[in-house]
Amino acid sequence: MQKDFSFVIKIDDLSQSKHHYHLSADEHQLKELAAILKVEDVKFFAADIDLKLSRKIHRLDAEGKVTALLELKSVISLENFEKLYEVPFKYYYDTSMSYQDLRDLDLSIDDEAPEIIEDGQIDLGQIAIEQLALVMEDYPRLDGERCDFVSEFDEETTKRANPFAVLGKLKK
Repeated sequence: MQKDFSFVIKIDDLSQSKHHYHLSADEHQLKELAAILKVEDVKFFAADIDLKLSRKIHRLDAEGKVTALLELKSVISLENFEKLYEVPFKYYYDTSMSYQDLRDLDLSIDDEAPEIIEDGQIDLGQIAIEQLALVMEDYPRLDGERCDFVSEFDEETTKRANPFAVLGKLKK
């Protein structure tokens, strides 16, 4: 996904105590993040992530918050504006589970499925980017902006322009 904003943690290197990580993007990484997130600009991007490993129950808890200041373009006025995101997140990994094991689980829609660790490592940078991307609007707009459609045709003009009106005349 990304090249530079990456912070890989090897699970085998973690002790069972709580670990805190602070990630902050530099100027070059901010430009890369803008391209990844498909926004006008990323002014600030940081994440605080806590990891807690429990080897006995094969569980790695990840909890944290991503903070980002993005420059977005309104889909209505086409004006650029800034928006601050503060995204808390919390989920867990099963350190012994494979994708096949996950498919074999009998989970209901309400059950929380564990994340899978690939190649014995996780990328905290990718986690932070994904958490932000999950809450971003697909069609950003300034607060209070609305798109109200007003037809340029009156009812009579609309009836005449209707392609099925020609078929109705043929029937008569």
